[in-house]
Amino acid sequence: MPLPTPGGRDAPVPPDDAGVSFVMPVLNEQRYLRRAVASTLSQDVPGPVELVLALGPSTDGTDAIAKELADADERIVLVDNPAADIPVGLNLAIRTSRYPTIVRVDAHSELSPGYTRRALDTLRRVRAANVGGVMRADGRSPFQRAVARAYNSRVGLGGGAYHSGGAEGPAESAYLGVMRRSVLEEVGLFDESIRRGEDWELNLRIRRAGYRVWFDPALSVVYWPRESWTRLIRQFRATGAWRGELVRRYPRRTPLRFFAPPALLVATLVSLVAGVAQVARRRPGRLTVLHLPVAAYAALVATGALGRAGGRGWRDKAWTAAVLPSMHVSWGAGFLWALVRGARDTVDTSRLDGRNTPLP
Repeated sequence: MPLPTPGGRDAPVPPDDAGVSFVMPVLNEQRYLRRAVASTLSQDVPGPVELVLALGPSTDGTDAIAKELADADERIVLVDNPAADIPVGLNLAIRTSRYPTIVRVDAHSELSPGYTRRALDTLRRVRAANVGGVMRADGRSPFQRAVARAYNSRVGLGGGAYHSGGAEGPAESAYLGVMRRSVLEEVGLFDESIRRGEDWELNLRIRRAGYRVWFDPALSVVYWPRESWTRLIRQFRATGAWRGELVRRYPRRTPLRFFAPPALLVATLVSLVAGVAQVARRRPGRLTVLHLPVAAYAALVATGALGRAGGRGWRDKAWTAAVLPSMHVSWGAGFLWALVRGARDTVDTSRLDGRNTPLP
């Protein structure tokens, strides 16, 4: 198959049996860690493998589970990540690992069978530096399933290929990512000053260095989203804040879809002010037009919730209709705050009440 992006730099292709290093940042994941590790170590890989767990300061028994798993399988390596930051943990794991291909795995995810072998084949075929696939969000409770539906919907997260699928080809970023170590070392690994959106920023530097970042829809990973409303809102506020910070750092590189949630928030505030003015004047007047963006958004949410992607019964659809604006408004609020002031020390506190933790 001829390369669709002639002129780009080819990433090195190590021998098929050179080995693969899986890296996973972990914090308070006692409910998910065993399944994440099992799906990782069951991957069919030609050559040796290792799984490096970067352990943040968990308080729920995660460390004991990790030690038990490591004692039972010599392929599992443990490193401490006292800072708990995602990029710090990933860099610690990468520096500890040994093999020429790095596969990022989250403790809140499960790799599908054949994921790694397919990714290795794709890396070799297109000479990419990083390849990723589709995030298949799933849930166990009614709320978590509603969040998963929002993740998988174009209405929910803006239609990025790794959320809603699409054709194989060059990509702006990659979900998780299967990466060549030599390229990571060339561009400087993850930026440890970025607490969320670190994958987007890394892939920007990879592309700036001339290498290919590739999307392969045949790759899929199950992702388990937040289990409660407050945790979801805290997660999305932090994510929005760091997107705002990335806009400050890379204003010409930001996709337009990132501006949709903050634009919604601004439109909502304008609509509220217009409504107050209309009530005070006791007549609609020309201000009615200022309500149209919010009305259009409400129609979009209703369409998404009432359609097939909104779930099966009316309860599913009601949950979806409630989750969508919760995600968008909290994301937009974080974005606007950081756009003005910068993300600074914003972290995602959604993994544990009362503690700062930026892990996914």
